[in-house]
Amino acid sequence: MALLKDLPFTTLQFYATAPYACSYLQGRTARSQVATPSNLIDARLYSDLVRAGFRRSGVFTYRPYCDACRACTPVRLPVERFVPSRTQRRAEKKHENLVAREAPLSFREEHYALYQRYQSSRHSGGGMDQDSREQYAHFLLQSHVDTRLIEFREGSAPDAPLRIVSIIDILDDGLSSVYTYYDPDVEGASYGTFNILWQVRLARLLGLHHVYLGYWIRDSAKMAYKSRFRPLEGRINSAWRELDEDDLG
Repeated sequence: MALLKDLPFTTLQFYATAPYACSYLQGRTARSQVATPSNLIDARLYSDLVRAGFRRSGVFTYRPYCDACRACTPVRLPVERFVPSRTQRRAEKKHENLVAREAPLSFREEHYALYQRYQSSRHSGGGMDQDSREQYAHFLLQSHVDTRLIEFREGSAPDAPLRIVSIIDILDDGLSSVYTYYDPDVEGASYGTFNILWQVRLARLLGLHHVYLGYWIRDSAKMAYKSRFRPLEGRINSAWRELDEDDLG
């Protein structure tokens, strides 16, 4: 991982957080490196930071900075070369009736209720299933960059069932998938896969080259889905390269 002095962002300062329990690997301790001040991180600078392996949570831009672990690998899809698998094409076909619509980046009780159901079902006990309305808003609805909130409904009616909410950032070379949550109670649904494929299509439509998927951890079951999208590029030793079978296990 690059040292602070190696980072090419002269207008910013970087600090390391205190250690905290890792959310993905049991028994591990994690730290993050945070870029400040957040008000100076505009869309252009944020694009540079994402290419350097950073992510965003609300107005905080960070990347893993653990003392003795390098398990987190920033990953992205090269959209021009990406070809969906047969299983992924079936997932896309299964949900072709979903209608995407951009909504204001503001609090809606319907979105929050879906978020709570998703967290309780998929991430119970991780802390986020107890997020208050204020914590939810700080996490997903605060941004200093070009952020879009996309909701997916079963049909075009404004009151059609809400199935997916996806928060994405528009970068100068791609999309950054900030967070996606969806209805956990629809049997046989493949909403997560469908949403990534939708983001790939949107990137192509906008003439962008990548979809940044955040961090992939080889030994984390929660992250396994990312390795199913090929080719997948990872940032290793400060450079992006295609991950091979040895990398992906």
